[in-house]
Amino acid sequence: MVKVVGIDLAGLERRDTGFCVMDTATMEVFTKVLHTDDEIVEEVMKVKPIVVAIDAPLSIPKGRKSIDERNEHHFRQCDKELLEMGIKFFPITLGPMRMLTKRGIKLKERLKKLGFRVIEVYPGGAQDVLNIPRKSDVKGLRDGLEKLGIKRIKKDVTHDELDAITAAYVAKAYVEGNYTQLGDEEEGVIIMPKL
Repeated sequence: MVKVVGIDLAGLERRDTGFCVMDTATMEVFTKVLHTDDEIVEEVMKVKPIVVAIDAPLSIPKGRKSIDERNEHHFRQCDKELLEMGIKFFPITLGPMRMLTKRGIKLKERLKKLGFRVIEVYPGGAQDVLNIPRKSDVKGLRDGLEKLGIKRIKKDVTHDELDAITAAYVAKAYVEGNYTQLGDEEEGVIIMPKL
């Protein structure tokens, strides 16, 4: 059984983070809501997935020493490619996105030290590419994910868990080589399902 994990990371530990484990063979999912980095790492350790897909910026633009530095570099190459595709997102230098970026980078480093392969994904963009609704339409997104073949989505699933399921779906596509990579390896890439 090959498992992947999708994480819809919140900027703050007190906010809900969606967590999804997917069996890549059956496409059955198990989701829950977590909060702290320790909880996330503990769950990943239990699952031992082949890939962990995190919905958060996991790198900063070239030309920046830190996310807090104030300069003209707001976009990574992968962000520019999202813009060229007409996919909307919040720039990583925007207020709350800074916290999310810091947390994402810290979590990525922690998981990599433990030997896990970590990829950056963007569920909203993936949903656009897959032509299914974004999480503002919970029922539509759930139906869209089920049409993709995803099984066992619980009745009371939250929008954060639906984004985590989307992240796990992209991780499955990545494992199977059915993906598009945006950006450049040195700066950081976003993995998307193949167009």
